[in-house]
Amino acid sequence: MPDVSIRTRENGPLLVTGPITLVDPDGNQFDITGKETVALCRCGQSKNKPFCDGQHKVCGFVGAERAVPKPAAPPQ
Repeated sequence: MPDVSIRTRENGPLLVTGPITLVDPDGNQFDITGKETVALCRCGQSKNKPFCDGQHKVCGFVGAERAVPKPAAPPQ
């Protein structure tokens, strides 16, 4: 099975790459046929939710989360 990758964009959308199925709360699938990567809105301002339409650039959205590295195991 091919890998799926989800990457955060600083102050921007989630970029989802790979074979996915995107389903709404009623069980209806969004048509993402032929798209290898989709950008999902994080700012909440997109007029095309759940997809990003670039509104994060004008609404002042700040989202710069970083993965926190696991602490090294103490020596035994």
